[in-house]
Amino acid sequence: MAKKKKHKVRVAFNKNRSKRRRQNDLTRQIDDEHVRGEHTDDLASTERFSGKGELTRNRTIISSAESSNGDDNVVLDVDDANCFNGRVLSATGLNSIVQDDEGNRYECTVRRLVRTMARDARNAVVAGDSVLFQRLDDQYGVIERVNPRERVLSRGSQRREHIIVANIDQIVIVMSAAEPRLKPNLIDRLLISAEKGEVPALICINKVDLIDRGELQTIAGLYSRIGYQVIMTSTMTGEGIEYLRMHLAGRESVLTGQSGVGKSSLLNTVQPGLGLATANVSRAHEKGRHTTRRAQLLPLNFGGWVFDTPGIRQLELWDVIPEEVEGFFIEFRPFVAKCKFPDCSHIHETGCGVKLAVANGLISSARYESYYKIVDDFADIR
Repeated sequence: MAKKKKHKVRVAFNKNRSKRRRQNDLTRQIDDEHVRGEHTDDLASTERFSGKGELTRNRTIISSAESSNGDDNVVLDVDDANCFNGRVLSATGLNSIVQDDEGNRYECTVRRLVRTMARDARNAVVAGDSVLFQRLDDQYGVIERVNPRERVLSRGSQRREHIIVANIDQIVIVMSAAEPRLKPNLIDRLLISAEKGEVPALICINKVDLIDRGELQTIAGLYSRIGYQVIMTSTMTGEGIEYLRMHLAGRESVLTGQSGVGKSSLLNTVQPGLGLATANVSRAHEKGRHTTRRAQLLPLNFGGWVFDTPGIRQLELWDVIPEEVEGFFIEFRPFVAKCKFPDCSHIHETGCGVKLAVANGLISSARYESYYKIVDDFADIR
């Protein structure tokens, strides 16, 4: 068997990895001697003074041949003979539940080298990660390596990437027809995240039994016309549940949306026996209560996996700049070329092909207003 290639790679580590420790405060010592009139002329000419600070945070590590550019994609070289393949079902802080290929589950911590490497992402390990881990016994283990991620759902959080789940096949955007009210702008933000990650998305409007179906036709038709699959469901009547089950079968899907829209209730209905916690929506504020505290990966008995995620009330886009937003509104694309100016923002310019399409009813005014708000929010962040 050919020997696996190894490479030395320089990577950055977090600031608290190691600190400069100075034995004596030499600067203060010299100041005291000067005040006392003691001479400092006899100090060695090679003595140097430097302020407090961090030691270099770069380290050389051994990486396998699959590594690509960027610290987030470094593949640590580990002893494969003593490691097992695993999938992270849930992750909280430094503790994760990992399932191996045989279906056994282990409570794992994260090797210090893995968790202290500097990265754009906020967490070293997230639900859905493919990992190599060592078994300590039949209950516990240590994650030695996180394999490169494919297709993630993420958002911005304090100028860092918060990866919610990793290695997904599709995003199911769950909104409720009422209680809480439907938020088209949140749908559009999640669609941008899906388009950015090149992950197929479908829209599920839940609790359709609470309002007149005619009120939903406009919003459902809007997204259907521009190419997105829309499913209407009700856990009370069973409407759309079988259709949703068909779209989940054999795929790795993440259900995402604001709190209270019924993500956990949908999963309990799609697969009876899951026993996920649910709660009623506050009638005073029309806001859902957090019952799902962390993202968790659940196996489906009819094939496939599904992520149940905590509810979100707002979504800060990650790795998206204002100039890109037009490209994620797929119905804008035929009209962008008709704009008078190549750098048209489609907001204040004259001769804008997109605004003309809105005026002629070729682009939904609601979607255009959503675009305007998203671009305007970037100015507020700056």
